[in-house]
Amino acid sequence: MRAVVQRVSRARVTVAGEVVGDMGPGLLALVGVGTDDGPDDASRLAEKLVHLRVFEDPEGRMNQSLLETGGALGVVSQFTLFGDVRRGRRPSFGDAAKPEDAERLIEALVAEARLLGVAVATGRFRARMEVELVNHGPVTILLDTRGQF
Repeated sequence: MRAVVQRVSRARVTVAGEVVGDMGPGLLALVGVGTDDGPDDASRLAEKLVHLRVFEDPEGRMNQSLLETGGALGVVSQFTLFGDVRRGRRPSFGDAAKPEDAERLIEALVAEARLLGVAVATGRFRARMEVELVNHGPVTILLDTRGQF
C-alpha cells in the first residue's frame, strides 16, 4: 500500500455536492492499494499513520503523533498512486489492485486506525471526489508498506 500523507489544519471530501468526510487538525492520507497488498499491509499502514511523529512538541520539534495530539485521520482511496509513467505519457494502472480488493483493504485500514484510538474521516470508494485540504507546515510524507520509498 502507498500513501501520500499531509499534515493538515482541516480537510473535507465532497461527492456530488455532499460532504462525506470532514475533519479538523490531523493527517490526510491519500491511499493506493497494489495487487500484492493484503491485510498485513493495511494493518502496518494504519500503525504507521497513527504513530507517525510529524506534529510539533512544546519545543517546536516534530515529535508527536495523532494519538498524542488528539488529531484526526482522513483516508481517501486513490488508485492513481499506482500509476506507472516510466514509459510513455499515459499512466498504466496494472499494479493497482482490483476495486473490490482495494475497497476491502481500505476498510481494514480505517477499522484498524479506529481500533488504535483515532477519529477517522473517509471519502467514498469509487466516487468522483473533491478533496479540499489546508496543508499545515507544509508537511508531506510518502509511505509505502513494501519499502519502495
